[in-house]
Amino acid sequence: MIDHRGDSPAQAQRATTPGSVVALVDASSGVERELVGAWLADGGIAKEFGVHAPVTQLDLDADAIATRLAGRSDDPLVVPVRVLWLPPERDGVRRVTFADLALLSNPRKPHRLAQRRLIGKSPDRHVVLTGQPALLSELRANNPEATALFITGSAEPFARAIVRAALVVLERAERNVIGDRYKVPRLVAEEILDSPDFLHRLDVIADQIGASPHEVYRRAEKGLRELVAAQSRLVSDLFTQAMRPVHASTWKVHTEESGLAGLRTLNRRYPLVFLPSHRSYVDAFVLGDVLARNDFPPNHVIGGANLSFWPMGPIARRTGTVFIRRSFGDDEVYKAVVEEYFAYLLAKRFNLEWYFEGGRTRTGKLRPPRYGLLNYLAAAVRSNRIDDVMLVPVSITYERLNELGAIATEQVGGKKQPEGLAWLARYIRSQQHSAGHVYVRFGEPLSARDRLAAFGDPLTTPPLSIPLHGTDSALDEPGSTAAEVEIAERERMAVQRLAFEVAVGINAVTPITVNALATLALLGVHGRALTLGEVRAVLDPVLNYIEKRALPSGELDALRDEQSLTVVLEQLSLAKVVTVYRGGLEPIYAIEAGAHLEAAFYRNSAVHWFINRAILELSILTALDTPAPNQLKAGWDEAFRLRDLLKFDFFFPERSEFAEQMTTEMLVLDPDWNTHTTEDTFGTDVLATLTASGFMMAHRTLRSFFDAQLVVAERLADHDPAEEIDRKLFVDECVRVGKQMMLQQRLHSPESVSTELFTSALKLADNHGLLTPVGHDSAKRRAELTKRRLEFAERLRAIGNRISQAAALDPSNRLVQEP
Repeated sequence: MIDHRGDSPAQAQRATTPGSVVALVDASSGVERELVGAWLADGGIAKEFGVHAPVTQLDLDADAIATRLAGRSDDPLVVPVRVLWLPPERDGVRRVTFADLALLSNPRKPHRLAQRRLIGKSPDRHVVLTGQPALLSELRANNPEATALFITGSAEPFARAIVRAALVVLERAERNVIGDRYKVPRLVAEEILDSPDFLHRLDVIADQIGASPHEVYRRAEKGLRELVAAQSRLVSDLFTQAMRPVHASTWKVHTEESGLAGLRTLNRRYPLVFLPSHRSYVDAFVLGDVLARNDFPPNHVIGGANLSFWPMGPIARRTGTVFIRRSFGDDEVYKAVVEEYFAYLLAKRFNLEWYFEGGRTRTGKLRPPRYGLLNYLAAAVRSNRIDDVMLVPVSITYERLNELGAIATEQVGGKKQPEGLAWLARYIRSQQHSAGHVYVRFGEPLSARDRLAAFGDPLTTPPLSIPLHGTDSALDEPGSTAAEVEIAERERMAVQRLAFEVAVGINAVTPITVNALATLALLGVHGRALTLGEVRAVLDPVLNYIEKRALPSGELDALRDEQSLTVVLEQLSLAKVVTVYRGGLEPIYAIEAGAHLEAAFYRNSAVHWFINRAILELSILTALDTPAPNQLKAGWDEAFRLRDLLKFDFFFPERSEFAEQMTTEMLVLDPDWNTHTTEDTFGTDVLATLTASGFMMAHRTLRSFFDAQLVVAERLADHDPAEEIDRKLFVDECVRVGKQMMLQQRLHSPESVSTELFTSALKLADNHGLLTPVGHDSAKRRAELTKRRLEFAERLRAIGNRISQAAALDPSNRLVQEP
């Protein structure tokens, strides 16, 4: 029962044949004991392991083991044995269905009378399994703490350790029969609470918070019972069967399965952590279905406790969902429990899944990552509790989402509806409309150990404790030495870089969908309606650009064919994102009034593919307005300034790599760029090249972000520099004023009025030192801060003017304006 993964039964045989065998029988009925007894009497141990020795049959029970096995002076071979019952085979798959439950029977756990009937009627429905055996001496060596207690007179801890080890190897043997779709933990809370290291940590916490060790232990036990999830085969089968129609009837799932074979190979050695983009509540069901159909074990999905309402919570917990409190402040006991359970799952090689953005995106693009669980993962790697873990970026992209109305309402100040039974019923009902494709793409897996080492994480240094929902407070611990502060800073930066790599990996495989491009076209014409031919005129050069760059995409050929393009626009009309006027000479299409945020959501799912192109355009226009011979320098300076202003909205690489990307972008625009970019011809050449490309991207992709920043900048300029900014109230104010600016046509689109965009813009202002208040006693400092806030706003107005200049140069825009 020592971990010999990959060993054959022959390899399990010891060089010295044991003198006896103890069969630990995990049986739930007399029928199962009879089956195991018959198997043993028929020489099952000898046939399985080649060991010819007397066999003692013993129940897999801690009391029985403590009494009859733990104290033996000889060294028997200990073999766990169990009967596995299988569902009937249907269409090549053995899975429990609701039809089985209608007969009041669980085929995986038939009752005693059903077991007796199955033995004669369907002998293929049961298998006698053995787990990886171990000598009793090996079990003692593998559990030194429990063995030490046994020597002092307590056999119970050692007996419990043997039970846990037997269950683990039996579960592994079951997976060899039923496949890797199931992976079941048992006795998890007991095992964690038996850990001497964890008990010592609880004692330290008790001293720190002034509580009794007994009270802290009980709180830890309660927290573990609240957290620990178990993967029930029956519940997993039925839950999958029940929930699959929620997405299967709505979307056609499209998966590139070429990378899954490599992930399966990695999974034999390392646990996998799937980190998907988060656009919908059904993300976990879509990904879970894809993985199950490709024979991966179910993930332990880490979710917020707001979704643990009855009956979903208890059911989801039985399928492996781990519900974590949204906030646990200074509860050091709960923090320790979460970190220990998280490390336990990784150490036991359970696959995990969580949504590292911290919640569904409200804009369609990736949100800034939350670092809490990545901190725990890094801590488990640093402490060598796990060899390594592979992080798998996953992109889940929907052609259409039926829940966008609620998301858009939240963006303009609406209240998020609390989750519950009524909410769930409404949500399921809203999904019963066809919504095209959902694309599931797997990025290049990242070795956590390799990446943390590459980013300078001190993997050989014991880590400081870093809180789940913040990465800076560890730097402020009282009494921290300079070396400890430096280590904590390196750890913090390494985790942030790891999160950045995951986000880049997700973006790299996110496909451009037909709806992303259709909304890109209609949002970029400032409220005008377009004919079908005009929509094609906007899209054709963009499609050529996508093809030239070989960007990942969905069914984009549909946009080149008028009939298929009509279908795309009509589907968006049914979704109330696009409005169609049919009373004139031909149908014309525009964004539905009040649906700009929903349209922007679709566009933003692919907007990251066009950001460098948009920055290039604005940089070129800046260079053109700069007198020679400083044009090239001015263009590069502007590119880096724009990158800085957008760094809280998009994931940019370091300056050197960004410069390489911008050079590549220029060569896509003009492959002969390096041969004719002298200062004398710079303006003529570049302007002609931009026009010849057939499209401009700046006004289509960047305007809403800079408009939102302008709202924030102007509101800051009007605030007293001596007063503290309440961020929530400030964002609410920006929503109200933003609506006024829209009515005054100072903003170009309602998509700019977004709490998500205002929040990012406020982070940017803070990063530029524009939020920290100055004292009332310093008129000079107050004047300086006001001046910097006004300069920030003026800089954003200048960018807005440049974006308007780019829009005026857009050949497709000029085409649709001409009569």
